[in-house]
Amino acid sequence: MDIVSALRTFLRVAETGSFSAAAADLNLTQPAVSRQVSALEAHLNTRLLHRTTTALALTAEGERIIPMALRVVEAVDALGETTCAEGAMASGKVRLTLPAPLGLYMSDRLTGLLERHPGLHVELIFREEPSDVVGEGIDLEVRLGPVADSSLICRRIGWTTAFLVAAPSYLEGRIAPETPNDLSGHECICYRRAGNGRSWSFSNGADEVAVRIAPRLIADNAVAVHRAALAGSGLAVLSHILACPDIEAGRLVNVMPDFPPTRLPISVVYASRRNMPLRVRTVLDFLADAVSEDPLMVSTSVP
Repeated sequence: MDIVSALRTFLRVAETGSFSAAAADLNLTQPAVSRQVSALEAHLNTRLLHRTTTALALTAEGERIIPMALRVVEAVDALGETTCAEGAMASGKVRLTLPAPLGLYMSDRLTGLLERHPGLHVELIFREEPSDVVGEGIDLEVRLGPVADSSLICRRIGWTTAFLVAAPSYLEGRIAPETPNDLSGHECICYRRAGNGRSWSFSNGADEVAVRIAPRLIADNAVAVHRAALAGSGLAVLSHILACPDIEAGRLVNVMPDFPPTRLPISVVYASRRNMPLRVRTVLDFLADAVSEDPLMVSTSVP
């Protein structure tokens, strides 16, 4: 038996409270997780978990072993990092979920990462709503705005920048809004993210204003909103990743530039910082570095 692997598995089961969740997190089958825990119990000659068909709980012995198990695993990890050559190759699959605009931004930059790590595989999942990170076996998830789930580790890597835009064909014959109060009477295309499809928030640096809107078109994907805006369907709030090329080319107009959409934190969430595999840590660092390369995502104020 690999005692360190068994300890890692036991710690993940204890943390998630579930064999199936631990299996998903460790990329193992549920029977394999169960066998490792049973082997560890046999090796230590003590029961670590109470198991029923509906519940899982630590025994007193299981509670006592956790601090010692953590010290062993952390010591092995530290030893590995100390002896590992600089530029070690990451390998294995990383499941990454992120909103569509950031997904497009990252997919343009993934080639270099994959070339540096030939054994690494990245599964990109475009998703606007928060996932069940543990239950779905997601390694990393990029979220916009506040992160409400306190059970997840959250690392802020940047800030959004968005523009209120419209196609010239839509603005023809209309008075473009100059303040949030001017939005009434305009056709709005709404990007529904995390259940929010009925309000927009704007900030001029001093004041923040939330405006209730009555959109005739709502989509749960930013790319669909982008295409509808280009077609002249109305006003839309778009990430700079999607909007900037079209603003520069004249296909979209930056409307209300003195009162832009409120910026939101960009965070990466994951189940645990303990025993993070090199493959996951490599992709996490890649995400942070990629965001830092874009000045519109770096700070809380746009130049």
